[in-house]
Amino acid sequence: MEYFAWFLDFVLHIDVHLTSFILQYGVWVYAFLFVIIFCETGLVVTPFLPGDSLLFASGVASGSGLCDPWLIVMVLLLAGVSGDACNYTIGRKVGPMIFQRESRFIKKAYLLKAHAFYERHGGKAIILARFIPIVRTFAPFVAGIALMQPVKFLLYNISGCLLWVGSLVAAGFFLGSLPWVKAHFSVMVYAIIAVSLLPLLIGSVQSRLRKS
Repeated sequence: MEYFAWFLDFVLHIDVHLTSFILQYGVWVYAFLFVIIFCETGLVVTPFLPGDSLLFASGVASGSGLCDPWLIVMVLLLAGVSGDACNYTIGRKVGPMIFQRESRFIKKAYLLKAHAFYERHGGKAIILARFIPIVRTFAPFVAGIALMQPVKFLLYNISGCLLWVGSLVAAGFFLGSLPWVKAHFSVMVYAIIAVSLLPLLIGSVQSRLRKS
């Protein structure tokens, strides 16, 4: 419970924590950002890590002059693309074995949701999933299980990452200087999470309506 409270505080006030990290460790912030985004997109056991809010906070920090915006974007793009590629490779190698049985580290329900999302949208799911927490982590893994062509996956991977990183960092960069955003950053995080989860909610409602 104590860890959850700390994690929630970190996510809701990630701008404050990120600023503190930059002031204390300087250029190491780029390594920190790379590791978090790589793990969130590249390891199926860490879907809980902050992705969207961290990208937005990175844009806010770069807009405030605390770090280089172009270097931030390049690091986040590299982390996102390589993370998905890693997840896809793991899916091709050991995915079928994991998919067929329950794992203490990987929730089967998340896998099934990502699989249904992939089946519904095909290759476009790799792009769309970038904007949906949890599904973002499992979609490349499922693509690997489905033996999606590597070149095709790479194209969708890069395209999705460009849109994801570009849109959220740019939003933070241009909106982060607004007084209201500075004063209500946690509200912005809630809004980002709500918008990200909206497709899952709509899909769930549609599924229940079809069944009924």
